[in-house]
Amino acid sequence: MLQRVEHELHRRRRSRNIGLLVVLLAFVVLVFGLSVVKITQGDMMQGYDHRPRASMLPRDPNPPAPNAGPVAAPGTPAAVGGPDAAAGGQP
Repeated sequence: MLQRVEHELHRRRRSRNIGLLVVLLAFVVLVFGLSVVKITQGDMMQGYDHRPRASMLPRDPNPPAPNAGPVAAPGTPAAVGGPDAAAGGQP
């Protein structure tokens, strides 16, 4: 039988490939671990679609009263006469 002799170049290349394999596996484990931690935190994750969302805005420190009536837009007949105009009174 022939004895197989490994060349020096092949031995060095194999050790470099194993080193690269270790680095790539470490990177994959790191990304997977970060993903698992982010998912298990339970926070509401939303993608950024370049549009403002009410869920991302800070809370209003002075919210309107819950029973506040509607406000007429400027320039409409209800807004011109004041508060009595909306109720049907004369300005």
